[in-house]
Amino acid sequence: GRPIKIDGNALSPLNKGCSNAQVEASVLSLYDNERLRNPKKGGKDISWEVLDKEVSGKLKSIAAQGGQIRIVSNTVLSPSTNRVVEEFITQYPTTKHIVYDTDSAEGMLAANEQSFGVRMIPSYDFSKADVIVGFGADFLGTWIAPIQYANQYTQTRKITDTKKTMSRHYQFEGNLSLTGANADYRTPLKPSDEAKAVVALYSALNGKKSDIPNMNKAAADLKKAAGKSLVVSGSNDPAVQVVINAINNKLGNYGKTIDLTTPVNYRQGKEKEYNTFLGEVKSGKVAAVIFYNCNPVYNTKTGTELSKALEKVSLTVSTSDRPDETTKFVEYTAPDNHFLESWGDANPAEGHYSLMQPTITNIFNTRQVQASFMSWAGVADFDNFTYLKAGWEGTLSGIGLIWDQALHDGVFKLENSSEAPEFSADVNTAINSINKAYKGSDLELSIYQKVGIGDGTQSNNPWLQEMPDPITKATWDNYLTVSQAWANEKGITFIEGKSNMVNLTVTGVTLKVPVVIQPGQAPGSIGLSVGYGRTSAGKVADGRGINAYPLLSSINGTGSNAVISGVSVEVLEEPYQVAQT
Repeated sequence: GRPIKIDGNALSPLNKGCSNAQVEASVLSLYDNERLRNPKKGGKDISWEVLDKEVSGKLKSIAAQGGQIRIVSNTVLSPSTNRVVEEFITQYPTTKHIVYDTDSAEGMLAANEQSFGVRMIPSYDFSKADVIVGFGADFLGTWIAPIQYANQYTQTRKITDTKKTMSRHYQFEGNLSLTGANADYRTPLKPSDEAKAVVALYSALNGKKSDIPNMNKAAADLKKAAGKSLVVSGSNDPAVQVVINAINNKLGNYGKTIDLTTPVNYRQGKEKEYNTFLGEVKSGKVAAVIFYNCNPVYNTKTGTELSKALEKVSLTVSTSDRPDETTKFVEYTAPDNHFLESWGDANPAEGHYSLMQPTITNIFNTRQVQASFMSWAGVADFDNFTYLKAGWEGTLSGIGLIWDQALHDGVFKLENSSEAPEFSADVNTAINSINKAYKGSDLELSIYQKVGIGDGTQSNNPWLQEMPDPITKATWDNYLTVSQAWANEKGITFIEGKSNMVNLTVTGVTLKVPVVIQPGQAPGSIGLSVGYGRTSAGKVADGRGINAYPLLSSINGTGSNAVISGVSVEVLEEPYQVAQT
């Protein structure tokens, strides 16, 4: 009666039974001793009855005076949860739902709105591509939907008795990624040069030769594979993504390897809205904030500013199921159930739905966040299962849903009959913007996510901490990745796991971090992963590595999403043991 293993759902058209390290290790978080046992006020246990009475009373008082209420979350894939939030807003009309992502796709969302009139991320199908070109997008490790993409990519790389050819893959990147390590042709480039390389590819497809290694060859192969090719970028710059769209449009990839009619919902964050929210909190305009299972004090660039500003908010609530950096600064904590204890649903892509049912009775005195919202909105005796079933049957029953079958299968798919929009962006304006913006510098920092630790949400999971990074093989730490040439220039050594410590300074912020010499690191670039430097996650995560989020060039965005110049590194004398297998 206890869940011990998590796999992908073989019936899902998206993951087709596949999973990754973070998914499989997440079962351990159910049994994490750091999980909250009870709701809390001011760090002390209280009953749900007391919490509901006090939170509801304060919300009513704030709403009656016209006070501003904010719900802050990461992207929410659950249709039923979004309905709950809408009903909460109906009860308290001054509420706004603010969505941010720890790894933003703002550039792609904005570029697609410019290119196609729709703010969305399309579906990619790497299995249909004979030639693949990537610019800093680690689609096998961390970019957008790596489980899905890795499964597709594998199909193109296998040679069988009936399949005699494999796809050809070009990768242009600064840090050596899992994707770059699998490429046929990999070209190391500084982050600023990645953006220029996108322009160079567009020009090469139009007959202009490039001096970037492998670029002319990539362009020639793309032309031969028009309609059976795919070009992607991890950049968070809308101008770069517009040029990527123009390249794929020129190659005829839309409707073939790229599906605009089935957008995915994995990244819905709006950086401008979050920044507005932060400004409102700092100026005292927000009376109540509910943090729905998110941790912006830790995983945003402006986390410290937010933690100080929360003192001006009269009602602060977190629904995190365990202590974190944000719960330290809120008055009430209403711990959510673990996902393996919950009823739920998801809409990961247009027309694709999934259902989730509990695998174990609540271990602690927690409560699903949907029930908390509805209780605070004045709905008594809310039942998650009844609400979930009624919503599904009311929305989808007329188009073929059989509830018991959908619950049994865990997935339900609707046929898609919508038409794809046409490309209409101004490419020349985007190219001019890139040429002006990316001047480059002697040393540039790429901030990225590790395959195991990711954004740090599961950093208190020892399975993930002990899992060797697939590139560096290092464990239990983050570190500055540097090229061998740069290490030689600075006198840095790396012998039997022992390396130099350095002071890394970016725009006035200095962090002390160990160095790992990484073959394949682009000259003039260094890399540092997020997900570490936790202070309130638990005994496994606390004090492991340093927090790189304050170094980001925007609220979030990693990999080549953040081109960070103005970087200096001071090599220290003291040695450091980097844990390795």
